[in-house]
Amino acid sequence: MRRLLAVALLIAPMPAPAEEAPPAEPAARMSTLIVFGNDPCPKSSDDEIVVCARLPESDRYRIPGRFRHKEKDAVSDGWVNRAATLDMVSRAGLPDSCSPVGSGGQTGCYRQFRQKWAAEQRQAKKEAAEIP
Repeated sequence: MRRLLAVALLIAPMPAPAEEAPPAEPAARMSTLIVFGNDPCPKSSDDEIVVCARLPESDRYRIPGRFRHKEKDAVSDGWVNRAATLDMVSRAGLPDSCSPVGSGGQTGCYRQFRQKWAAEQRQAKKEAAEIP
């Protein structure tokens, strides 16, 4: 009996599948916004999808994370540091230059060592102050 029912189901004409609606086209634009606190998110329209991310009110005026701890490079370095570097490079052979060339070159080695040590101490103190 089961075989007869299975064969009858296979032989019976199958109804035509209902026509599917064509897929809806995606919206022309998509906007991603950040809203703070209880600010309302703008409503989406037929031609634009609006996606909102909600952050706490305390972050409204905060500098974004990608800009907070920017590494220094030659372009963003201050003019004072660039001038000091040029001064140091052009001092070879002059007194207090710590170079084997010239009459007073040897007197600057200890001064450079002390300046480097002081800069390392300032950097260590700055990093220790940043640790919560």
